[in-house]
Amino acid sequence: MSDKRDIEGVSTYEGPAGGWGALGAVAKALSGQMAIGRESLALRRMNQPEGFDCPGCAWPDPKHTSSFEFCENGAKAVSWEATGKRVRPEFFAANPVSSLWQLSDYALEGLGRLTHPLAYDAATDTYVAIEWDEAMRRIGAALNALPHPDAAEFYTSGRASNEAAFLYQVFVREFGSNNFPDCSNMCHEATSVGLPQSIGVGKGTVTLEDFDHCDALFCIGHNPGTNHPRMLATLREVSKRGVPIVAINPLPERGLERFTSPQDPVEMVAGRATPLASTYYKIKCGGDTAMLKGMMKWLLELDASDLSHGGKGLLDRAFIAEHTVGVEALIADLQATSWDAITAKSGLSRDEIIHLAEIYAKAERVIICYGMGITQHSHGTQNVHQLANLLLLRGNMGKPGAGICPLRGHSNVQGNRTVGITEKPDDNLVQGIEKAFGFTFPKKHGHDAVAAIRAIRDGQSKALICLGGNLAVAMSDPDATFAAMRKLDLAVHIATKLNRSHLILAKQSFILPCLGRTELDLQATGAQSVTVEDSMSMVHASEGSLEPASEHLRSEPWIVAHMAKATLPNTRVDWDGLVANYDRIREKIEVVYPAFANYNEQIRQPGGFRLFIGASERKWLTPDGKAHFLIGRGLDEDPLLNTEHLTLTTIRSHDQYNTTIYSLNDRYRGITGRRDVVFINAADLATYGLRHGDRIDVEVVGPTANRDDGQVRAVRGFTAVEYPIAQGTVAMYYPEGNGLVSLDSHDEQSGTPCYKSIPVALKASGARAA
Repeated sequence: MSDKRDIEGVSTYEGPAGGWGALGAVAKALSGQMAIGRESLALRRMNQPEGFDCPGCAWPDPKHTSSFEFCENGAKAVSWEATGKRVRPEFFAANPVSSLWQLSDYALEGLGRLTHPLAYDAATDTYVAIEWDEAMRRIGAALNALPHPDAAEFYTSGRASNEAAFLYQVFVREFGSNNFPDCSNMCHEATSVGLPQSIGVGKGTVTLEDFDHCDALFCIGHNPGTNHPRMLATLREVSKRGVPIVAINPLPERGLERFTSPQDPVEMVAGRATPLASTYYKIKCGGDTAMLKGMMKWLLELDASDLSHGGKGLLDRAFIAEHTVGVEALIADLQATSWDAITAKSGLSRDEIIHLAEIYAKAERVIICYGMGITQHSHGTQNVHQLANLLLLRGNMGKPGAGICPLRGHSNVQGNRTVGITEKPDDNLVQGIEKAFGFTFPKKHGHDAVAAIRAIRDGQSKALICLGGNLAVAMSDPDATFAAMRKLDLAVHIATKLNRSHLILAKQSFILPCLGRTELDLQATGAQSVTVEDSMSMVHASEGSLEPASEHLRSEPWIVAHMAKATLPNTRVDWDGLVANYDRIREKIEVVYPAFANYNEQIRQPGGFRLFIGASERKWLTPDGKAHFLIGRGLDEDPLLNTEHLTLTTIRSHDQYNTTIYSLNDRYRGITGRRDVVFINAADLATYGLRHGDRIDVEVVGPTANRDDGQVRAVRGFTAVEYPIAQGTVAMYYPEGNGLVSLDSHDEQSGTPCYKSIPVALKASGARAA
């Protein structure tokens, strides 16, 4: 880095991922939440066969668990939930909502666990305790006062269990709506839309065991050290086998570079680290389609050369002929794409792309892992298609050690979708619900997250029920989102902790406190377990054991069931019977979804069971029974971007999980005690006449530059941090950067907001930082 001055809270981190820094962070997280004994007990049972599933990421559990099977960020998630801090009615009485609004998001969640059901009282501007029966009566009455069922939106967080999510969608279908905005709409919806078009299933095709057999591993657009840290142990084992790990990402991420395993005493004592990525290329944000087309273009050239010299070629022609359609159109598109355009869009040289293609071509079994760096673009669905195309060309789908691996966020975001949280019901779901419960519902498409906020903004939807999450903060365009949500007649939030969405008030607002994943769930027939599905389609049980944070907490299935009873006087569902014993919920899931056959028996087996994934067995559940090569529209992953402007991507800090901020630090990037920074390449700083440490404004350019009030979308007064990021790309934290993303900036096919592709310009905003 050049000409760098000291800036408060900004340094350079030289250590590995994991190691003593991770253990120290765990200790600090536990001590900071005032419940060391409670949290330590929870950690010993996390991700164990008889314990609870980590409330953090969706990376799968190994078959043979260690004495402790958790990562640094998993420990933070548990400490955040098992905290000794409480937010009781007395606190709300002394703190009006208008004063709570002034607190940061970090401070709000840091207050501790909610203890009582609450209703907003406008006369005092406070939340006040309310009895459960009264809360449900008022919520049911408000829902029934709507002009029609589609005037309500029903949001779901990916941390809800299969049982809670299933009951939730049954309730909403019987109510008469398919409006299911969901957290997956904001992250991997491009996967859920794109992969079924390519291979017939919207999930990954690999298992954890496949990583033991791959010959090459590509990691594209994700950061395992922060977002799915238990993956580091898997990457470490792949590296130790001598398998090339290729990282493609705009920023250097320590969790892709080297790792010291806290479970390896030799590495810890000796201070050693295992190198991870053998190749690391910093792609320009928005350049994924260009890079992938470049790799495939070179693969075709290698194939033609090999054939001309008497070889059998590099493509798996037998696989392509038997299992796919569309390869001729793909080849024509690749041949018509110029190398100059590919290198300009990707920010990678032709030699670098050739290097990537040759690593791919030399391997017989390849896995591609990817994250939101692929999906959160205007053409995110197209990006997913190109990943599938690359794998299909050499038959790297449906064989051991090969396949595609989308890295999901929350621990059950995939399971929620599997058990019915979708705004696009199909015939199978309609028929399954009728068979299981005896009622039918309309099959018309409901609202995803973007459509839901638009409907609320336009006055078409007047109620919002949130099963977890922090929708207002997670959503793009907070100015429009906040203003829209203030128009609601009813807002209901099922939550463990206070967050900003709870402070955006409707005519009637309720906060309903629920049990966390770590806590004992006692119902009429005794202690209950729930189930979750990880990123690799493994379904397993999760059973908490800690005493609940308050006697007034209720489980999410209980809350959903009682809301349904209060809303549906003529319901066809035995809500009380289902909640009394969650086995009965799982029996109903079996009826609706035959893939869950013997559900209760299978989850009682250590490690649970894997759902059927057709593409893993080369069974393509597409209309014609074939996998499809799909053409990408040119190279414009984000049509609003051009070479005259920078592209901003939002990122998570290391002490963050989605909208939950555990601290104001970002250890691996050298940031301490602050989040008001923008990471910028040295050459880009120079182009704009800026220096490391300057206070700057980041302004959106192009068609989405202006907000509804005519003001330019901008973030002002942040600090420029010179960083080895790809030239042409800048980064800032999420959700601080969400105001730069218009509600209209999203993938046309999936509705995924463009958090990773914001066209911006920079300018000095006044005094330099200290």
